[in-house]
Amino acid sequence: MTGDGARHIVCPHCTRTNRIRNDRPALAGRCGACHQPLFIGRPIAVDEAAFEKHRSGNDIPILLDVWAPWCGPCQAMAPMFERAAGLLEPDLRLLKLNSDESPQVAAELGVRGIPALFLIERERVRARTTGVMDVTRIVTWARSQLG
Repeated sequence: MTGDGARHIVCPHCTRTNRIRNDRPALAGRCGACHQPLFIGRPIAVDEAAFEKHRSGNDIPILLDVWAPWCGPCQAMAPMFERAAGLLEPDLRLLKLNSDESPQVAAELGVRGIPALFLIERERVRARTTGVMDVTRIVTWARSQLG
């Protein structure tokens, strides 16, 4: 939170940080730079640079799915994570990070198995879990970690 009744939200399209007033519906927010919606109801695929922008620029928590294209369980969970985005936005920003393309972030997070979910708030990992989850378990787990 910015302390002035607003929060910062990173655009899923251009990664610019936007200031959204708390008295405005977040789902209606549009980027001031590219004019695209700030919430799209699905996870955002990120590389290392985009992940850093979201981690440092969002005032909302991030739910990060670390996966790999060769991972069968990751492929099985992908549609579940996609549906969870529609249920968790705008309270959380859902991101997908390919561990093969971003090994430095995966190493920094201490990924030992995939799929791995990380709940990140204010640049810190608040919770983590591994293994396939269905939509209900993803949503329940994420919300329970937020308190």
